[in-house]
Amino acid sequence: MTRQFEQSSLNLRPPAPDPNPDRAAHFFSEGCSAQVLETGRTRLLAAGVVFTMAFLVVGWRLVDIAVFSAGTEPRIAAAPAATPRSGRADIVDRNGVVLATSLPTASLYANAKQVRDPEAAAARLVQVLPDLSRSEVAAKLATGRRFIWLKRNLTPRQHYRINRLGIPGFYFEREQRRFYPHGNLTAHSVGFTDVDNRGLSGIERSFDEVLRDRGTPLALSLDLRVQYAMTEELSAAMTEFDAIGAAGMVMDVASGEVLAMVSLPSFDPERPGAAPADSRFNRASLGIYEMGSVFKIFTVAMALDEGVVTLESGYDTSKPIRVARFTINDYHGKNRWLSVPEIFMYSSNIGAARMAIDTGTAAQRSFLDRLGLTRPASIELREVGTPMLPSPWREINTMTIAYGHGLAVSPVQFTTAAAAVVNGGRFQPATLLKRAPVARSADARSEGTRIMDRATSLKMRRLLRLVVRRGTGRQANAEGYLVGGKTGTADKLVGGRYARNTRIASFLGAFPMNAPRYVVFVMVDEPKGIERTRGYATGGWVAAPVVRAVIERIGPMLGVAPVRADAEQDDGEGLLVQVRTRIQTVAVD
Repeated sequence: MTRQFEQSSLNLRPPAPDPNPDRAAHFFSEGCSAQVLETGRTRLLAAGVVFTMAFLVVGWRLVDIAVFSAGTEPRIAAAPAATPRSGRADIVDRNGVVLATSLPTASLYANAKQVRDPEAAAARLVQVLPDLSRSEVAAKLATGRRFIWLKRNLTPRQHYRINRLGIPGFYFEREQRRFYPHGNLTAHSVGFTDVDNRGLSGIERSFDEVLRDRGTPLALSLDLRVQYAMTEELSAAMTEFDAIGAAGMVMDVASGEVLAMVSLPSFDPERPGAAPADSRFNRASLGIYEMGSVFKIFTVAMALDEGVVTLESGYDTSKPIRVARFTINDYHGKNRWLSVPEIFMYSSNIGAARMAIDTGTAAQRSFLDRLGLTRPASIELREVGTPMLPSPWREINTMTIAYGHGLAVSPVQFTTAAAAVVNGGRFQPATLLKRAPVARSADARSEGTRIMDRATSLKMRRLLRLVVRRGTGRQANAEGYLVGGKTGTADKLVGGRYARNTRIASFLGAFPMNAPRYVVFVMVDEPKGIERTRGYATGGWVAAPVVRAVIERIGPMLGVAPVRADAEQDDGEGLLVQVRTRIQTVAVD
């Protein structure tokens, strides 16, 4: 036992000193360094976690402000806007020229809760946007509302200057604005949109949904070159004759495509609210007018087609027609028996009235109905006038309608009907949309509804050419283009009575008459006689020269080759009609 205890005691003795002291110091130093590094790592990790959390908090706050708070206001406000994801489709003419397009713009809104001084903010804003009212802007900013539109569709310069103001609470929303590169040139047919790009008139309104969803441009039948020529010539006539308005149409007789539709005065489609209502009124499609003697085109065509008369027939026009309290006279009467070609060439009201009576009221109404003159035009516009028809349709109405009084139609209706008379006798509805090219022939195209015999159409071509060569339409004789046509002068109703010095002067022309391709209609509203016209303001003096000027300008554009003056011959169908006059003794009661 004593031995074991001694051995145990020996084991409890402290260890002997390390014979190598430098080695011990080395191990102590390494332990301290490891502890320091571990402490540094822990602190860096803690700092990283703190910074990460801070960035996450700041980032979340930015997202909250930009997306879930202030950013929602313009989206909510813009929700009703008509702009699709890809933007509203362009509108182009038949040659691809842009008539309407959408471009990105910025609109200004305010979060009134963030505007510290409404009065000062309003004062600074109106310096950039002087069209705004300082008091109204200040009142809006003082409401405390989180979303207030201040100005829609800013220009880039306005956007830049407002942004430089640095006013807290002012923000911008990206939108689209409709632009019309050619201004008022096609305002009535193309139309315009509101601030939210919703179509309000013209093609913009009729094809609103299509333009929102369409990815490709909408091609119209309009030819901007023809539209410009018509606008310029009509404007000159309005100025020269001090007229209150005018309308003009150019139509392809084969397809019904409208190459030009002009209504004057016009307006800026980008600022329609600044224009008077009269300027926004579309005289070409919405206005309805008693057309006067141009309506004799339909009276003669009807009588020929019904077999009531031939080109050798005629009527005694030596005396006025008296029906009850009405008297029908000729403007410049020949006071003798006139053949049908002479009645048309000299524009005899008496002869036209007698022709209509012989044809009959029922036949007249049926014929005008087939021509689309008793119902609104089917063109792709909402702004379409409803014709004014007599009710009841009595015998006196039959006579007055024969020379263009007592029935009111729109220029687009009239032009469409006239195209059917010269194109071989087929009615083709007018359209503002571009159609596929059609084959050209003397009888136009096989489509459309036949409304008269082709032989009747050929006779009418010869009569229309006769009017321009020898009758009241000589001022429309565009050299080389074989123009045919008819003049019209109608007194306007004022206070329920026809006013002598308030009239509509019109002319319907077609060319070339050996194989018509286009009809041109011009109407001038309330022209005044001038010295050059010897005081006259009739269709022959006012509208016919406009048609001639338009044809001379657009003929080369449309590929209609002129012919030499000595090359005009009877085309086998009989281009010209030799007026046959029978000397007939008129019995005198």
